[in-house]
Amino acid sequence: MKFFKPRIRILWLGLTVICLLYSAMVYMVGSGTFSFTIWLAGGAFFALCFYLAGKGRWERVPKGLKCGAVAVITAVVAVFLVCFIAIFSHFFDEGEAGLDYIIVLGAQMRASGPSVVYRYRLEKAGSYLTENGDTVCITTGAQGFNESISEGAGGKEYLIAKGIKADRIIAEEQSLDTDDNISNALVIINEREGSTDGLRIGIVTNGFHVFRGVHIAQKLTTAEVYGIAAYMEPQYVPNNVVRECFGILRDLKNGLLEL
Repeated sequence: MKFFKPRIRILWLGLTVICLLYSAMVYMVGSGTFSFTIWLAGGAFFALCFYLAGKGRWERVPKGLKCGAVAVITAVVAVFLVCFIAIFSHFFDEGEAGLDYIIVLGAQMRASGPSVVYRYRLEKAGSYLTENGDTVCITTGAQGFNESISEGAGGKEYLIAKGIKADRIIAEEQSLDTDDNISNALVIINEREGSTDGLRIGIVTNGFHVFRGVHIAQKLTTAEVYGIAAYMEPQYVPNNVVRECFGILRDLKNGLLEL
């Protein structure tokens, strides 16, 4: 294969270095997740490619093993490509005016307030609520072991501090993940309204996360569901998009969404 010719080694070396540096950058954020290990694994893969491209090593690999490796890599690339297309199909969703409810998907709370990711979601929700005075907001998320307050309560406090009236915000404080965020928020809406039939609901989260949020909600309610995409710092988009692919695959396996 031409990808394992000696003259291509510089490509594999460059990708190895990029993955390792990006892994370090993601780790330094201190988000509490282990997504930086994805980039360590990528660096290890490209380092292996660099090694195999030298001194005719790839040519000495048994043909059956080479065919198997190529088949696996092709399948993985195809799966991730489909996930990328799904994610970017909702990456810039702006929702619709006059929604009955918006659900803000929770993210980490720090001692200083919402994490950067969560803050962008709340800022987007705050802007929407300011422009749509009859919409009710549900902030979601339980209190993690490394959080001084629940994500739902912290999100509500942040929006109140931004000028949104407290009676327009409901804090959901039991959910542990995206699926819980949405299902528990829908329970609250059902208790208030008696049904979600005929309602229009927005899912507020960062662009990379909107596809999964919207499609999980569509599986759980008869309401019309809209995505509302919040900002995402560009340098972290690759990490979050790749990590989101694993979330999509998990939820597909569990029957929580469909592509």
